[in-house]
Amino acid sequence: MSIPQSGGGPIERREQLVEYLAAGCKPRDAWRIGTEHEKFGYCRDTLKPLPYEGPRSIRAMLEGLRDRFGWAPVMEAGRIIGLEKDGANISLEPGGQLELSGAPLETIHQTCDEVNEHLREVKSVADDIGAAFIGLGAAPIWTHAEMSMMPKGRYRLMTDYMGRVGTHGLQMMYRTCTVQVNLDFASEADMVQKLRVALALQPVATALFANSPFFEGRPNGHQSWRSRIWRDLDPDRTGMLPFVFEEGFGFERYVGYALDVPMYFVYRDGRYIDATGQSFRDFMAGRLPALPGELPTLSDWADHLTTIFPEARLKRFIEMRGADGGPWRRLCALPALWVGLLYDNTALAAAWDLAKGWDAELREALRVAASVDGLRAEVAGVRMLDLARTVLAVAEAGLKARARPGAGGLLPDETHFLNALKEIVATGRSPADELLDRYHGDWGGDLTRIYADYSY
Repeated sequence: MSIPQSGGGPIERREQLVEYLAAGCKPRDAWRIGTEHEKFGYCRDTLKPLPYEGPRSIRAMLEGLRDRFGWAPVMEAGRIIGLEKDGANISLEPGGQLELSGAPLETIHQTCDEVNEHLREVKSVADDIGAAFIGLGAAPIWTHAEMSMMPKGRYRLMTDYMGRVGTHGLQMMYRTCTVQVNLDFASEADMVQKLRVALALQPVATALFANSPFFEGRPNGHQSWRSRIWRDLDPDRTGMLPFVFEEGFGFERYVGYALDVPMYFVYRDGRYIDATGQSFRDFMAGRLPALPGELPTLSDWADHLTTIFPEARLKRFIEMRGADGGPWRRLCALPALWVGLLYDNTALAAAWDLAKGWDAELREALRVAASVDGLRAEVAGVRMLDLARTVLAVAEAGLKARARPGAGGLLPDETHFLNALKEIVATGRSPADELLDRYHGDWGGDLTRIYADYSY
């Protein structure tokens, strides 16, 4: 999850909130690609999750990366809780999931190089301390009681609050992993079209990347249990955002939505102040119970935007949030999919043509069906496998049109990063299907085999 934001003076008028989002508009030549991915760490001998403290621990991982590879530490209350270097940062999810938030890069070639270098560094440190990491959408065996809470103040507040809203919030926090990509927009109109496409087609990403068919030691009946968790987490801050598709949607309308999402916290002087369930509107009026008489700053607004979790999220860029974590090839494939769809005007128009006739009920039904049935989903005549095949063709055309070469010019474009997804569509079988085949086949129902066979 996000680290505390900084900078920005007091908010004195609502227009500043709109202006904050609008400041994300960039000319095409300044568009970048930011890829984030999470992974589970575990002890090799016991197959149990890494605690924060100890010789085999998250702290040991962070200190090893700091000392061996020159990452600068991020501290909270005297404890190392993250790392920074060259525009990228490494942070911790609540249960110790290790997340790389990559630097804003120009091409997917650079993104994949960054991913590979990061995984190489992680494996180097993990090997020395008897740990390993695995990319899955949900922890396949561990129970909630086995997960350690990382020492970040926002997680203490969120853990308590999640127990009072929804039914799956703690599962999301402690036992899921995702891969996402953050992309830019040129104008308000460009943002609107991209956010609509991102939301409407997010179920396709969920189906293609479905990689969490196990939970608490057995098959769970879903292709993506991670996606299932998000459907019953906190209705105030999740979902497919039907208002985005309404006439007149823009930055102002998103601000109105975000203002109505209950707060989690206010960050002051290195402390997270509990504001769970309180109103940012009250904060702007100086009536926040957590800080009576105090007005928010733009950094408070930026922090608040990080506590909203729809399937695609607007900040000063757009985050694609529908995919399960997975192996390195698919970590590179996700940005390839969305860059191909959104960074070429012809591809973006073609992608919108696929979805513009859908209503809110169909979009939500596709989201649900993707989590349950993956590529076998079918809703109101829309077959997920056929849709995925078409979406990939559009993305491939978009990447060809971008024509960003790599490998010293030996690769003419970025299309080969879609190969992992093209193989999935060609067989009609998702990553979850592969895992289930192994479970019922050569693993003989022994789910512990997943660690040796699928770790980085």
